[in-house]
Amino acid sequence: MDIENFYYAQEDEVYAAAARDGFTWSIHRPHTVIGKAVGNQMNLGTTLAVYATICRETKRPFRWPGSEAQWNGLSDATDVRVLAKHLIWAATTEAAHNEAFNVVNGEYFRWKWLWKRLASWFDVEPVGFDGTVHPLEDQMAQDGPLWRDIAGRYSLAEPDLNRLASPWHTDLDLGRPIEVMTDMSKSRKLGFLIYQRTDESFFDLFTQLRKDRLIP
Repeated sequence: MDIENFYYAQEDEVYAAAARDGFTWSIHRPHTVIGKAVGNQMNLGTTLAVYATICRETKRPFRWPGSEAQWNGLSDATDVRVLAKHLIWAATTEAAHNEAFNVVNGEYFRWKWLWKRLASWFDVEPVGFDGTVHPLEDQMAQDGPLWRDIAGRYSLAEPDLNRLASPWHTDLDLGRPIEVMTDMSKSRKLGFLIYQRTDESFFDLFTQLRKDRLIP
């Protein structure tokens, strides 16, 4: 069912309420948030962790699912910890009140080198772009029972694949036909200088997921 985008209408309501009630606001526009979240249906980091685990358990290759543009081009992401710090900074910095900001880690990467690093963390075989898109939604379509079995064997905390992985959303991210390079200069100029390496965002997330028994 098609539903009208309510984002800008919601912004208008915030502006009106702030003018009426005398509070300040800020808008934060991240790109591909990386962080632990069970039950979140827009979760690229955990989706890739689950996919890599399935590849390791079944001896499948860790196959790039997306577009050539994303594989070869520049991209960026937002560590949830950076986003949290950005929210606090904007709320406590007068110059940032009533402003909209991009918020990303502050560096760019190419998936064609990051993919190999993610594969190495899980000890799986990486396969890059081969001229064809291989959507994760197709690759993982039948993996619900398999994940339940993996969860049972390793005593994992969440046996429901759909509570951890959102392949459709990851396909949207990795299937873009364009590069994504988000400008942080507005925040930098006003004093927000937090920086985060994106490969470490993934590795920290994977470590947390393992510690919390969400992946083996």
